[in-house]
Amino acid sequence: MGRLVIVSNRVPVPDKGGIAPAGGLAVALKVALEEHGGIWMGWSGKSSGEHEPRALAQLQQGNITYALTDLTDTDVEEYYHGFANRVLWPICHYRLDLAEYGRKEMAGYFRVNRFFAHRLAPLVKPDDVIWVHDYHLIPLAAELRQMGLKNRIGFFLHIPWPPADVLFTMPVHEEIMRGLSHYELVGFQTDHDLENFAGCLRREGIGDELGGGRFSAYGRVFKGDAYAIGIETAAFAEFAKKASTNKTVKRTRDSIGDRSLIIGVDRLDYSKGITQRIDAFERFILANPAQHGHVTYLQITPKSRSEVPEYEAMQRMVAEQAGRVNGALGAVDWVPIRYINRSISRHILAGLYRLSKVGLVTPLRDGMNLVAKEYVAAQDPDDPGVLLLSRFAGAARKLNGALLVNPYDIEGTANAIARALSMPLEERKARWKTMMDHLLEHDVTRWCQHFLDDLTASPDLFG
Repeated sequence: MGRLVIVSNRVPVPDKGGIAPAGGLAVALKVALEEHGGIWMGWSGKSSGEHEPRALAQLQQGNITYALTDLTDTDVEEYYHGFANRVLWPICHYRLDLAEYGRKEMAGYFRVNRFFAHRLAPLVKPDDVIWVHDYHLIPLAAELRQMGLKNRIGFFLHIPWPPADVLFTMPVHEEIMRGLSHYELVGFQTDHDLENFAGCLRREGIGDELGGGRFSAYGRVFKGDAYAIGIETAAFAEFAKKASTNKTVKRTRDSIGDRSLIIGVDRLDYSKGITQRIDAFERFILANPAQHGHVTYLQITPKSRSEVPEYEAMQRMVAEQAGRVNGALGAVDWVPIRYINRSISRHILAGLYRLSKVGLVTPLRDGMNLVAKEYVAAQDPDDPGVLLLSRFAGAARKLNGALLVNPYDIEGTANAIARALSMPLEERKARWKTMMDHLLEHDVTRWCQHFLDDLTASPDLFG
């Protein structure tokens, strides 16, 4: 293959010292870019107000070009806050009740994708391979094809793909499906997402499966497959081991004393099941009086999309719920729930994962959930904690050592917390080892290479 061109809504730009933001995905994609040379393009996160955005800002780091564009206030509101996060996000997470349709926002979504295409196209060489990421940019390949680009273009969806009955409630579902047909390869997190996509094609005669991972739709043939994203497992495990000496981690350990620590780490989002999780913890404490004063639940929830009204309301709801439980169950010397509503650096998180007896990862719906994988990787092999995992997270498809729960079943989740805290060491070690072995083999670098190998091996459909 020639150069690699990555397009994503946001770009992890290195700082002045050349250090890129932490995170397995950024690390893996940066390695792939360094190997092939190329471009990472996306939104700068800044607005140009009412004025047309200036030319692409380009930063060169070795053989990687970071290309950033501003968007107008209207673009940000209609494309990002509007259609991407008030329509596609809730639909893909099965929340029809939260989807807010508006023709203006839909038009803005397609307009900004066209804008991205026009800014990207002059940078692309004929033998470049283009990899587009996530729901913000589904129509991008169609726009690039309209401009005459015949490059191999792949797409990876980081969030779930819903079944036909859910997707088809969206007025422009056919345009979204048509957009995906312009890629040579469409990647999903799990086999369930892939099955849902195939069902959407068949449901109204849009297309069909041809076998061998190939699909036909709208007169085009393309490939689709599941690629479960991983983390940088070995590096994160070492990270967590070293983090035990961190001052914040030490202070946390000292403040907890001999209590068992349960940890939840989630972006503030209605898909994460945080309110149901607090209910389950409360039920656990009420059903197990002997645990009063002997367990602490730490919930770390950075703010998310606070410009969207649903998220602002949820922030208040979670804080009030945690306060109510603490007021009802706490004591002078014991606060049952520690609720942190801000970001915590990744190296501190790694140390906190390692301290915790239970990792509570119970989203109502999630494409993968890398917190679950980070929790496993962070554990002490001689005394690992227990992962409590929602069966509706993509990670549940492969992490067979987790205790799977239904987050809608409050009593069942409470019982699972009790089981996790009383689980014998040998069972904990056996469960952890099966998951850790899987994560070491299927890390983020392998995920990245697997997708690119399949993309470059796909038939040359548009050449």
